[in-house]
Amino acid sequence: MEKIKIALLREEKHPSDNRVAFSPVQCQWLMNKYPELEIIAQTSECRCFSDDEYRREDVDVREDISDANILMGIKEIPEEKLIAGKRYMFFSHTIKKQPHNAELLKSVLRKNIELIDYECLVWENGERILGFGHFAGVVGAHNAFITYGNWTKCFNLKPAYKCSGYDELIEQYKRIDLPPMKIAVTGTGRVAKGVYELLEKLNLRMVSYDEYLEEEYNEPVYVVLTNSQLYKSKSKSLFSRLNFHKHPEKFSSAFLPITRVTDIFINAIFWNPKAPVFFSKQAMRHKGFKIKVIADITCDVNGSVPATIRETTISNPVFGYNPKTKKEEAPYQPHVLNVMAVSNLPNELPRESSSEFGDKLIEYVVEELLEEKSEIIDRATITKKGSLTSRFSYLQDYVA
Repeated sequence: MEKIKIALLREEKHPSDNRVAFSPVQCQWLMNKYPELEIIAQTSECRCFSDDEYRREDVDVREDISDANILMGIKEIPEEKLIAGKRYMFFSHTIKKQPHNAELLKSVLRKNIELIDYECLVWENGERILGFGHFAGVVGAHNAFITYGNWTKCFNLKPAYKCSGYDELIEQYKRIDLPPMKIAVTGTGRVAKGVYELLEKLNLRMVSYDEYLEEEYNEPVYVVLTNSQLYKSKSKSLFSRLNFHKHPEKFSSAFLPITRVTDIFINAIFWNPKAPVFFSKQAMRHKGFKIKVIADITCDVNGSVPATIRETTISNPVFGYNPKTKKEEAPYQPHVLNVMAVSNLPNELPRESSSEFGDKLIEYVVEELLEEKSEIIDRATITKKGSLTSRFSYLQDYVA
């Protein structure tokens, strides 16, 4: 059988990302299981696993990876670094016609590159196979508590990227007492499950929707908000999940009662731009609007959370939103909402998130990648032989 060589690329998008598709141990495991497979790693000073860690697992580490069949990165590859005629796997962030990446996709086409996008690896029903969402939820929830502690000055927590790992992150909470607070969380998917994992590790109590609105507590509690509690039909008929997914424009927000009793709002749900926003900019000006900390993990700028007027960074994660001026100010002032909108949260726990990502690749994708024909890989292939594949032909005007 012909030898297949996978190269783990150095991340070169700025600011740099330090995640990777496979850990050193996973590389060795794969090469032992598949004798026809060789994995090499491009030299990197910023990767969460050092070059020496890969060498110790018999992974060839070098600068020149041009002889590889499949080149695997995480974030977008700078256009000038793309090698013509190769097969690439990375998050291209092009399938929603993101304006800032149109030139990247044009370069991919010009260079006759076969582009497989991780985001497009889906089962037949359209459900995504893998992603970094779990640790986005964990870190996003942690950042919500950091922000609340900074605002109230009740406690201090170290950010995830300054911890040695997930265990140290959790250990911090044993040294503080969280004050009574109400936390509203949206979502039930992979990201939201990461949020709930942290809340459960902290032994926080989940309460019902009605209890959350009506009761007072002397401990931190949280509520899980589903679409049926977030939206109501404009026709005043009973909420229909199927109808909402087909016609979100026929619904209005039911979120206002939540804003009157919530201290921390953690947003971890997919938002359809045709659906209404959770609350208006006008609503945020009302004195009954109680929310002071918003952890917008979904991070749709000018989307479901109107206070999210820009993304933030790991090193500077929070800005203040002034509801009266509708402009950004310094956070932690009495009159502003404190908004955390970091778009690459898993990068704060890169070793754990990379290993989890690699596990999913190994379980569901690697064998498909080694096959001559795979429906899973075909569904995720955006470009091939210098053209858009039929599944992604809708991007033609984007690259024209």
